[in-house]
Amino acid sequence: MSFKEYLHEKAEESRHNETLSYLMFLAGAIFFVGGIVETLTLPSVPSWFLFIPYQTEPFAGAVLGLSLVICGFSLVIFGVAAGMFCSRDRSWYMEELKKANSVEAAVIGEKSLRSASPSVNKKKKVGQTVSS
Repeated sequence: MSFKEYLHEKAEESRHNETLSYLMFLAGAIFFVGGIVETLTLPSVPSWFLFIPYQTEPFAGAVLGLSLVICGFSLVIFGVAAGMFCSRDRSWYMEELKKANSVEAAVIGEKSLRSASPSVNKKKKVGQTVSS
């Protein structure tokens, strides 16, 4: 496996991980909203911690609502962080892939110039011998 193929595979892997992190974010948002709705549908008025409702009375749905809110919020935070990390990682692999392509193009261009220059010299020599 060449370095160029390796970078291409790693860029694809980072793109896949970025997609998974965005799906993690979406699942967290759904859990978070579900937990808030669950807590707000309980019979008593909830207490609020910033924007997170919670119940102090022992209801069956209170534990479920609070756990959904906490899990959803943590999935949202970790999904955004993982998405930014994978996006930055993929951009680094793409930059290295561009560098590898430009180096390869320069090497191929140099080889083609070397192979073309002897034939040009041969034509001049043939033309010089004919005219002399």
